[in-house]
Amino acid sequence: MDRARPTPSAPARPELRVVSQRVYRGPNVWSYDQAVHLVVDLGILEEYPTDLLPGFTERLMELLPGLHHHTCSVGTPGGFVKRMTDGTWLGHVTEHVALQLQQEAGHDLRRGKTRSVRGKRGQYNIILGYLDETVALAACALAVRLVNHLVRAEEGFDFAEELDAFLRVAQRQAFGPSTMAILEEAVARDIPWQRLNRGSLVQLGQGVHAKRFRATMTGLTSALAVDIASDKDLTGQLLASAGLPVPKAELVGDVEAAVEAARGIGYPVVVKPLDGNHGRGVCLDLRDEAAVRDAYPVAERESRRGHVLVESFVTGKDYRCLIIGGRMQAIAERVPAHVVGDGQHTVAELVERTNADPRRGVGHEKVLTKIKVDDAAVELVHAQGHEMDSVPARDEVIKLALTANMSTGGISIDRTWDAHPDNVDIAEEAARVIGLDVAGIDFICADITEPVRETGGAICEVNAAPGFRMHTHPTIGEPQFIAKPVVDLLFPPGSPSRVPIVAVTGTNGKTTTSRMIAHIFKGLGRKVGMTSTDGVVIDERLVIKADASGPRSARMVLQNPRVDLAVMEVARGGILREGLGYDRNDVAVVTNVANDHLGMKGIDTLEQLAAVKRVVVEAVPRDGFAVLNADDPHVRAMRRRCSGSIVWFSLAAPGSEERTMIDEHCRRGGRAVVLEETERGEMIVIRQGRRSMQLAFTHLLPSTFEGTARMNVANALAAAGAAFALGAPLQEIRQGLRTFTTSYYLSPGRMNLMTVRGAQVIVDYCHNAAGMRMLGDFAQRYADQLQERAHRGPVRRIGMIATAGDRRDEDIMELGSVAAKYFDTILVRDDDNLRRREPGEQADLVAQGIRQSQEAGDARCTSVEIILDERDATDRAMQLARPGDLVVLCVDKHAGVMERLEQHTKQAISRGDNEQDGPAYDPDFVRKDDEAAAAAPEGAARA
Repeated sequence: MDRARPTPSAPARPELRVVSQRVYRGPNVWSYDQAVHLVVDLGILEEYPTDLLPGFTERLMELLPGLHHHTCSVGTPGGFVKRMTDGTWLGHVTEHVALQLQQEAGHDLRRGKTRSVRGKRGQYNIILGYLDETVALAACALAVRLVNHLVRAEEGFDFAEELDAFLRVAQRQAFGPSTMAILEEAVARDIPWQRLNRGSLVQLGQGVHAKRFRATMTGLTSALAVDIASDKDLTGQLLASAGLPVPKAELVGDVEAAVEAARGIGYPVVVKPLDGNHGRGVCLDLRDEAAVRDAYPVAERESRRGHVLVESFVTGKDYRCLIIGGRMQAIAERVPAHVVGDGQHTVAELVERTNADPRRGVGHEKVLTKIKVDDAAVELVHAQGHEMDSVPARDEVIKLALTANMSTGGISIDRTWDAHPDNVDIAEEAARVIGLDVAGIDFICADITEPVRETGGAICEVNAAPGFRMHTHPTIGEPQFIAKPVVDLLFPPGSPSRVPIVAVTGTNGKTTTSRMIAHIFKGLGRKVGMTSTDGVVIDERLVIKADASGPRSARMVLQNPRVDLAVMEVARGGILREGLGYDRNDVAVVTNVANDHLGMKGIDTLEQLAAVKRVVVEAVPRDGFAVLNADDPHVRAMRRRCSGSIVWFSLAAPGSEERTMIDEHCRRGGRAVVLEETERGEMIVIRQGRRSMQLAFTHLLPSTFEGTARMNVANALAAAGAAFALGAPLQEIRQGLRTFTTSYYLSPGRMNLMTVRGAQVIVDYCHNAAGMRMLGDFAQRYADQLQERAHRGPVRRIGMIATAGDRRDEDIMELGSVAAKYFDTILVRDDDNLRRREPGEQADLVAQGIRQSQEAGDARCTSVEIILDERDATDRAMQLARPGDLVVLCVDKHAGVMERLEQHTKQAISRGDNEQDGPAYDPDFVRKDDEAAAAAPEGAARA
């Protein structure tokens, strides 16, 4: 940010504005962690660093004194203030203000950076860490307003009010103290988590290891036990039958029955709702019939089922015993809401001063709750001989509630180490009787240090999902770290919480490589969750049909309780949009980096594209692996950004520069997957240190079409490297590659080969020039193979091609130019989604590229047709095809194309002219019998 000071040409104006904003929910191109990305434009303020804005720094520090602690690049507290005094740009200031606002909300964050936008004067990228994205975005919006306000005052802007509103937003979004305690313990153990709703429903762990909890209710909590605990009458009966001390109680349905029950039990009594909570509707120390009649409707209103419980009033102190996993973990003495007189202030003023404690908030948002002055509180003060405007004597205690719940403003005193062992046994037995894994046992007794069976006392309630804040943040005493036993229940020490994640990216080949890896581990009995451009696949079943190569799909896979291994196809767009959908991947596979998607979202060069795809490599931990293509210089350079180990794969021959590098890597104990020539053919070899392990002949792998599909040879090398890195046995990797075919069911839309009316037809997704070079090379090799087998003249090649409309004109033309070198006849079509281009515009550019190649004299193509509809273009290709020809269809909607090809096959079969000329590598698709043929479209939809 240090640059030559500009000379202002106009008065400073509050022109700082947000151009765009993104929320990255995992590792991304800017950060290893989740982050908010703002692009801001300073406008005229680009000419005004902070040292040219009189009073700016002083006023900002007055409003946000916490900025004094920001070290910035100086590295010491006060560093940011020094930067502002010396002069820094307001984009940098906005970064620190947004971070400090999150600090004000209790989010301890220090990660941030500001960088200028290349080629755009006055625009800056601001990157901020966050804990809650809603809070972070609100902080960014307020930071921009505040900076502009300090440049020139905004009418009606009151920062104190705006800050209060922001903090309320943060409080609404924040997890409660109980949830946060469990999450902090999980994070400390490196257990991943996801928030599943806007409330407190959280998933810990991934896939098959995932566990859920809401506040202090876990996935192990019995629903039946919760029902029992919510029925106070049934709870009392069960505890009494177990010989545990409980008050005398009677369930009633109307006020007269309540009065009768009170007479039978004997005064004083307690009237409370049968199934209430948080002390609402509980009326204590009722000493006559009138008090019972007045209390009944209060309790009835809080009872969900309309029933009320009358029980004997047990005197003593209120203790909450927390039982987790059958063991006592904490005890807190709860003191009802009260104020202590000082001889100077009224009761109302004392309440106001008590509520001003920053630890007190509304409901459960903070460690203490504000005291609420309602009619019951006023009446209770009156019963103590005071009114709200009375001035109590010094040290006089004025109660404002009879129940000792924290939710009504009470305080807590830690008594964990004071309890008598007999009382601990009673509380633990009560939790076992009810059946709760996490239980709050409410004890009323004179002194928890004395055995209640001798001194008197009783269990008045058993609570499911008890709050933790009285234990984690006691008003008096030492906090208890009670989240640990909860996490121990969900994840006993040594148990896994993560599933292995393989991330596959690259310009071409990532879908096929992902499918190969998933197929290998399916053979090992694993339940594989996979994301790809075709959808989300769980255990070989397509559950969502869409382009699912982004972070949201990744999170869906990791939420699935069947998944024990995840294979994520990671696309450039998803990384730029939201980052990865998880915090790290055990294995990263990068197939290649080639011209595609350039000129989009600020990615203009191959180096920038490689930096985006490199994110998956940067997300590899120290004990993980990056499987990298040694033949691609951009991929090769990624090794410097990997914290884990490198596994190279290469098609290069021995003696080449790439193989020399791999040989040196293996001599140092590294791993690689390479090709070796043998007397029987080309062999895939896995190398680890000095060991060389033969895996399979390339010509025996169905996906390579007897070794002619070099791109699938490379994909097989990458898949073998990833599987070996994850510990798959050699024989299982070999079996997986030998049984993986490019049939439509295993690999829809990727190198699907079939015979239609004697012509060999290939269906593939190829849509860029780099992919076309590989596909064209295969078409040439395979055509030569067909020619050699049939002992005939040259095989005619027909191609149907297209690309997406959001590519650059020169990239679209290059696709046509490359295709012209490999096909005799080319049909050019449009995609369904034109991506802001006019119909036929993209096709015209492809055709233009073909003509340029023809004019240069290096084209094989002699005939070009533009047929925009994909199905019509498919029909035209089959009309042109003769037996023995090779037809390559580069498709957008593969299911529709397959349906058309099936119709052509059926018509040929009905006429008896479906000549089989050469092998059909897709026996799953072409069937002689009508029943199997008719099932193909339905199978395609399920692929």
